[in-house]
Amino acid sequence: MRVAVVDIGTNSTRLLIADVNPGAAIEERVRESTVTRLGEGVEATGRLGDEPQRRVFATLERYAAEIRAQECEASAAVMTSAVRDAANGAELSAAVRERYGLEGRTLSGDEEAAFTYAGATAARPPDDPTELVVIDIGGGSTELVCGAGGRLGFHVSTQVGVVRHPERHLQSDPPAAGELGALADDVDAGFAGAVPEPVRERVQAAVAVAGTATSCAAIDLALEHYDTAKVEGHVLSRAKLDALLERLAALPLEQRREVRGLHPDRAPTIVAGVIVLSRALEAFGLDEVEISDRDILWGVALELAR
Repeated sequence: MRVAVVDIGTNSTRLLIADVNPGAAIEERVRESTVTRLGEGVEATGRLGDEPQRRVFATLERYAAEIRAQECEASAAVMTSAVRDAANGAELSAAVRERYGLEGRTLSGDEEAAFTYAGATAARPPDDPTELVVIDIGGGSTELVCGAGGRLGFHVSTQVGVVRHPERHLQSDPPAAGELGALADDVDAGFAGAVPEPVRERVQAAVAVAGTATSCAAIDLALEHYDTAKVEGHVLSRAKLDALLERLAALPLEQRREVRGLHPDRAPTIVAGVIVLSRALEAFGLDEVEISDRDILWGVALELAR
């Protein structure tokens, strides 16, 4: 069955068109990500801005045309933190449905966690007993989803995000050491307050999904062109993340845009993203993380094909 999933996130709007075959095997046909920064300004105003919405609508025009061309049998658009938090989020959801024929659905934190975990573990052995934490870093929130053996356990949607937190803390270009420290302290407090210590202690391994994590892998691999096959399963140690942060935080924004492996549109958020990923590992007492392209898009695709 051919399905299409659009993920309208705080920082990016993404498309997956895939054939979901018997046994829940997923064959990707189209995957695209566009940085639209829908959550820009929401931290200060509580509303989705007109210009960010226009960027999303322009992207959806292209995506809707591709969905029609691929003759998808089912499609859905899911919206997460920015739309959930904004006073005018319901208006955006209605516009997505009316203009583009996509059933716009604003996910609750629980739904977002379930879909993220389902996608991240779809290709793993169902009887794998390893206690995993799936780290899904977004623009407005970071989902921490724990489970083992294909079963979802503890999960939480934290108010830690790579658009939200730079707007709070990073005023200089490049950011000052004190600003970076304040952002890291804010992230630490968010994770410590959200995840009980017994949960953190029993987790044995981490998988990180979404744009921050895959960008970190692409930079570490020095990829001239993004390659899912190389990024999938790439392992980053805490030491590598610390070195990556030191390198990126020393560069002004325009030089960051030129870093090999980093899409220029992610340059404004990548410093905060590396901090969030590193502090998440610290919170769970882990030394490394596996990077995966299998995320909420896969989870929703599996749901559509049922």
